[in-house]
Amino acid sequence: MQKIDPSVCDKLRDEYSNLFEEALLNEICDVSEYATITKGNLLIDIGDELKFIPLILKGTIKISRKENDKELALYYLEQGDTCAISFANCLHTSKSVFKGLVEKDAEMLLLPVDRIEGWLVKYESWRHYIIDSYHFRLLEMVDSIDALAFLKMKERLLKYLRNIAKSSKDSMIEITHQEISEDLNTSRVVITRLIQELHDEGDIFSTRNKIRVL
Repeated sequence: MQKIDPSVCDKLRDEYSNLFEEALLNEICDVSEYATITKGNLLIDIGDELKFIPLILKGTIKISRKENDKELALYYLEQGDTCAISFANCLHTSKSVFKGLVEKDAEMLLLPVDRIEGWLVKYESWRHYIIDSYHFRLLEMVDSIDALAFLKMKERLLKYLRNIAKSSKDSMIEITHQEISEDLNTSRVVITRLIQELHDEGDIFSTRNKIRVL
């Protein structure tokens, strides 16, 4: 990680000037650190101490829960997002209960814990942003629970692929059947069979380690 420079401040303003007042943008530039994380690497892991919350400037982060050898994808963070759950953990000086894996090369600003709580009082725009983030993340987690409880596996798989395409703004997804099976908590053999069915039905076009959502 490196200290923020003027070009990164420009990216921040391009993405967040419609959300935050100028004074808050200036403070973020003054106190944040800039990080780039490539695809396949972790932003945060379960049990890690949380010392910051991220503001995503570019890329996609998958947020998931893991218990023993089972993992469940909950939602995705993309450009313009933050993780409200990590914010709550920060306020309570807790360790992370979620895993954040970079799905698409990411750029972000890391906001220090000792500043973010004060901004709730100081900046109305920050309060609204955090409340909205909680709202959207809660809806996404409820959606994940509903899919797990009520949808058949093939429906869950198609919904999962569409969500990835939407969050990454790219209909072509580079992913293995094993990775999908881990996210959906099922076997690779089942995923391979269902992908072939979705391919035959015209919902996706599947090639080796790549799936296009149609």
